[in-house]
Amino acid sequence: MCMASDNTQRMISLLGAMRKQMNGAVANTMRYYGADYGLNYGVSLPTIRSIAQAEERNHQLALYLYKQQVRELRLAALHIADPTLLTPDSLDVWAEGIINSEVAEEMAFALLRYADSLPKIFAEWASSDNELLAYAALRSAAATAFGREVEVVAQTIEAVDRFHSSRIIAQAAVAVLAAAYEHNPEARHAVEQAISGLNDSLSASYVKEEMAWRMELVQ
Repeated sequence: MCMASDNTQRMISLLGAMRKQMNGAVANTMRYYGADYGLNYGVSLPTIRSIAQAEERNHQLALYLYKQQVRELRLAALHIADPTLLTPDSLDVWAEGIINSEVAEEMAFALLRYADSLPKIFAEWASSDNELLAYAALRSAAATAFGREVEVVAQTIEAVDRFHSSRIIAQAAVAVLAAAYEHNPEARHAVEQAISGLNDSLSASYVKEEMAWRMELVQ
């Protein structure tokens, strides 16, 4: 059986498993920032993850699924993809598929944080003018030891300044800064300085308010 045919059959099998868990009522009430999916069966994220993680890692299958206009397949693809094959040179297709905050969050959770190339990907996406790419970069950094470095703190603050009215960027920035402040004593001064230098934009105000009490808890 050729690879294309095999991928199609596996997609049909996965879609069948997803459809058994479909919930139209949930699909109609889902809230996320960004574009709608073509098809959305309302399957819960834990269920999508469970079904996808039963599959072996298969990067070509993951790419095939990721390009489908079906919420459950796109999210499942992120768990089937091989993070060792995620490189800066192969980012375009993954970036194009981040159409909303849910995909961005799952990209960070399931794939980016395990990629050896995360530092390079972070540098590119965190500095992007695409809000969702920056959001995915910050979320992935917050979940890794890499995200606690002083350099990441600086890039995170730059994203807050650039997306001055973005709630999702502000929330992700807090996750990065709080982790750096708590787990890396060498980064604490950098975090304090960065926060004190923030302006009064919506994003910056949120970060300052959230970090104020979080830093108090650490001290």
